[in-house]
Amino acid sequence: MGQDAFMESFSSTVGGFQCKIYLLLLAGACSGLKVTVPSHTVHGIRGQALYLPVHYGFHTVASDIQIIWLFERPHTMPKYLLGSVNKSVVPDLEYQHKFTMMPPNASLLINPLQFTDEGNYIVKVNIQGNGTLSASQKIQVTVDDPVTKPVVQTQPSSGAVEYVGNMTLTCLVEGGTRLVYQWLKNERPVHTSSTTSFSLQNNTLHIAPVTKEDIGNYSCLVKNPVSEMESDIIMPTIYYGPYGLRVNSDKGLKVGEVFTVDIGEAILFYCSADSYPPNTYSWIQRTDNTTYVIKHGPRLEVASEKVGQKTTDYMCCAYNNVTGRRDEAHFTVIITSVGQKQNTGKLKHFQAMKMLWMTLEYMNLLLFQMLLVFPGCQVGLLQPLMAYQDKICTVQFTKSFSTYLPNSKTVQSEHSWVKQCIGVK
Repeated sequence: MGQDAFMESFSSTVGGFQCKIYLLLLAGACSGLKVTVPSHTVHGIRGQALYLPVHYGFHTVASDIQIIWLFERPHTMPKYLLGSVNKSVVPDLEYQHKFTMMPPNASLLINPLQFTDEGNYIVKVNIQGNGTLSASQKIQVTVDDPVTKPVVQTQPSSGAVEYVGNMTLTCLVEGGTRLVYQWLKNERPVHTSSTTSFSLQNNTLHIAPVTKEDIGNYSCLVKNPVSEMESDIIMPTIYYGPYGLRVNSDKGLKVGEVFTVDIGEAILFYCSADSYPPNTYSWIQRTDNTTYVIKHGPRLEVASEKVGQKTTDYMCCAYNNVTGRRDEAHFTVIITSVGQKQNTGKLKHFQAMKMLWMTLEYMNLLLFQMLLVFPGCQVGLLQPLMAYQDKICTVQFTKSFSTYLPNSKTVQSEHSWVKQCIGVK
């Protein structure tokens, strides 16, 4: 063998070795044939048709194109389904009405799909030209029934008392395969906690014991690879309370637990607390170290002119007849001739006087700058504003200041009071 022949043989050998390496790295780039599928796992619905799309391409002249479909299950040998050469299809007679292919398109149609069709489908493409090029892909097919709408059952159906009773929610589904359960509360997933647990398949939610915080809108979401359905919302019955008992009134001055009422006024008290079922309310009056029930219901009207003493103690009692719990709110009613209105008037008078005297004090510091405005006044820097000898000038300045607050009835009223005090008309 000559050197040229040896080098040619060596080059061919090396080239073939390089091509094998590229085949491993580039999946058929040297052969020029490539077979692709959109997904290696396809989920189908029993009784419906399933389409397995396949794409292939090559960069050589082909005289014949052969396509073969095989089917395999775990631990079994692949089974021939159908094949084609160019546009001629050769099916397995056992499956000729179930599988369809339209060459040169390599995609496969399965119709109808059954549970026995679940497994791996292998497609192989051969290209005959200067040589034979081959490439293949595998697709896993799963078959499921769609999920039917779940129904949630609650036990006990009559409800449970907080901190005493337990509750179980069960999700029931009539149809569907490979089901996955998820519990939702107020449209958010429910997680395991110290009082919440799930069954092995997650189709049962157990709450022990129930609390007020467990109240909400529950639903069961069931999924599988081909569908999902959610149950109707249910709100389990949980008995709780009373919580947050308080007493309010439609009038009168309230300071803490004391209500001040004017003589002659009728005041209406309201008693409320968070509870289910709603509480029953009782009003109790305490007189001379004795107590007695004066009314039932959430409202109590007290007519101040009919109260025999100026200070009276009352109590509102709330009772939940299912939980067996009760709560009490104590308060005192004081009947006074001063009343809330006069107290409010005195407060407004005090605030107005405080604002006026603060303004006058500030004006006293600035009077020396007003000589040009009031040239007839002889006022020194430290001369008191309310000095008797300068009362005419002071009132004139106060009048000037009051023009800046034309809408203030309080300032105008106090301005008149100042004039009376210093004897100016």
